[in-house]
Amino acid sequence: MKPMDVPGEKTKAYLKRDKAVVSQSYPRAFPFMMDHGKGSEVWDVDGNRFVDFAAGIAVCATGHSHPEVVEAIKNQADKFLHISSDFYHPVWIEFSERIAATAPFSEPAKIFLGNSGTEAVEAAIKLARYHTNRQHFIGFYGGFHGRTMGSLSFTASKSIYRDRFAPLMSGVTHVPFPDPYRPIFAHDEHEDYGEVVVRYIEEMVLAKAIPPEDCAGILVEPIQGEGGYVIPPDGFFPALRRLCDKYGILLIVDEVQTGVGRTGKWWAVEHWGVEPDIVAFAKGIASGMPLGGIMAKASVMDWPTGAHGNTFGGNPISCQAGIVTLNLVENGLLENAAEMGEYILDALVEIQGRHDSLGDIRGKGLMIGAEFVEDRESRKPASELRDRIVQESFRRGLITLGSGKSSVRFAPPLNIDKTLVDEALNIFDAAITAASTS
Repeated sequence: MKPMDVPGEKTKAYLKRDKAVVSQSYPRAFPFMMDHGKGSEVWDVDGNRFVDFAAGIAVCATGHSHPEVVEAIKNQADKFLHISSDFYHPVWIEFSERIAATAPFSEPAKIFLGNSGTEAVEAAIKLARYHTNRQHFIGFYGGFHGRTMGSLSFTASKSIYRDRFAPLMSGVTHVPFPDPYRPIFAHDEHEDYGEVVVRYIEEMVLAKAIPPEDCAGILVEPIQGEGGYVIPPDGFFPALRRLCDKYGILLIVDEVQTGVGRTGKWWAVEHWGVEPDIVAFAKGIASGMPLGGIMAKASVMDWPTGAHGNTFGGNPISCQAGIVTLNLVENGLLENAAEMGEYILDALVEIQGRHDSLGDIRGKGLMIGAEFVEDRESRKPASELRDRIVQESFRRGLITLGSGKSSVRFAPPLNIDKTLVDEALNIFDAAITAASTS
């Protein structure tokens, strides 16, 4: 647990080359220069080993270079790499059938495939406008949905994402996300805060800003990712579904980070027993290969030929990786995510007892947030302390990422085992101590 001398000399040399040719727009958490990975462990080019609690921002669902995923990729590469979305191939159909079987709908699902989360959100926006013939949307402060112009119009987690990119897509109104730890609306302590927020949407936004008959959809993350791994109160999604049904508004859930077993269920929205109309997915769906898309109720995906498409959608290598990923998640990783998630939450409660700065712990499955505060009474975010903890964790061999103003997110591969979890939590505990005294 002794701090390592990072970055090493090889990493420093690569960082210099990177600075010369790679866009500085990429936000880099710390100087980790990856060489290889296996499961939930990664090594940098200098030979330093780390436990990975970030998984490529929840992308490496089956761990790094899972042998079954690698084999599927190699086998498909021997056949063909690309044919484009103007033609058919069996793997595209097989993957679409496979993921449609997981859809949180009571009616059949149809699938549109692209390459990334932001493309998935763009497709969801277009489909919602086409299906409803309406123009306006509601999004949430703290939400992150991507960086292309349409999805960026919904992203409201950091102002730098929008700086100098206006005007964005019109017709998006933001409302507060129901954060139980930091509520902004006064409410009776016996009233579900999620229902309070939905009432605000109906009585203020739909009554005074957006005519309900002009609202195409409400786009929301079941658990906010970039916003701080914030879990809404249990009444929020049922109330939101009732509101959407009342006015014919589509409920669009962005499951790019929360989906594919991350929270211990196929889709995080299932924790609240609610059926959305459109689901956006990406990240963990193909264990690191570029793949994203949307699933929608068949009655909603009614756009005609030519209304939307892309060149690389349904890429055969990505689809093969996706099929194997779904099989692995179904056959053990879903249960492991739920089990290890409970184990980590219990351990964090014990760690919290030793550190007054650890204000809140929350999570479902292997999507867990630990929020740091200056003191528990005021709950003032301790942003600088959080940043030091992330850096101290890295120096001791644990890769984590910040989230929100002062949270650390835990999103390891879904197949992580208890031995590595214990190692990671011991490092995290030591990092809090070191960061608090520095």
